[in-house]
Amino acid sequence: MSHAGAPVGGLLVLVDPVARRLDGESVRIAKDVLSAGAAAKICLPDSQEEFARALARRGHRQPVIVGDDRALVRAVGLLHRERGLGEGALALVPVGHAGSLGLARSLGVPLSAVSAARAVLDGSVRVCDLLVDDSDGVVLGALRIPPVRSAAAPSVWSAYRSLVRTLVGPAGGGPHRLRVEADGVVLADVDRPVADVLVRTRDDGGPAEVVVRRGATAVTARAKTVTVSGADFRYRADAAVAGPVRRRTWTLRPSAWTLTVPH
Repeated sequence: MSHAGAPVGGLLVLVDPVARRLDGESVRIAKDVLSAGAAAKICLPDSQEEFARALARRGHRQPVIVGDDRALVRAVGLLHRERGLGEGALALVPVGHAGSLGLARSLGVPLSAVSAARAVLDGSVRVCDLLVDDSDGVVLGALRIPPVRSAAAPSVWSAYRSLVRTLVGPAGGGPHRLRVEADGVVLADVDRPVADVLVRTRDDGGPAEVVVRRGATAVTARAKTVTVSGADFRYRADAAVAGPVRRRTWTLRPSAWTLTVPH
């Protein structure tokens, strides 16, 4: 990590509309701390479209996202598509329900508005990998193809049962029949049902980790490119559910973006 410090061009503080509705007090604290420590332009967009326009007009200001995991992923995705991720570090002040801040926690961002805002002003830059799919979607932490039925999931996946229930189809559904390839090596094929697929970036700068589960057994690999194909499937990319699709390829982009975190 390298020292960040307050940016020369100042801060663009983008407050996600959901954060404003959920926890106005934390938003106020974040704005006060950031404005006291740096030249800060505060933007209060009322929609995702206004959020995108404000980010596109950031100039030389460092973007600071005040919101949850979805807001951070949205910002990284927008910057990736305009090829702006290399311009400087992003920063996040997490505001939202505890369940919507798991990615922020895993990235080392404090969940306290005061601590996170102070880290923006005097923190370090963390270099992060990115997974980019063939539709130009981004994954910051992990993507998962969960079981079609919660009964097929081992207890270790119990935290995802609420998500699984949203994906349950008509009676008679079961494990996926998917082909999973990691750097061209077949880890699973359609002739053997797959219960769960996980792909996640690593902190060591190496290839992504791939885990394919069939009941109690698992196949693991490290890869720069992962392709999943077969019957229609949905997947969870960080905080959002996407699909259904019949084929999707994710490619690792090492050191693609940077995030300001505490020392």
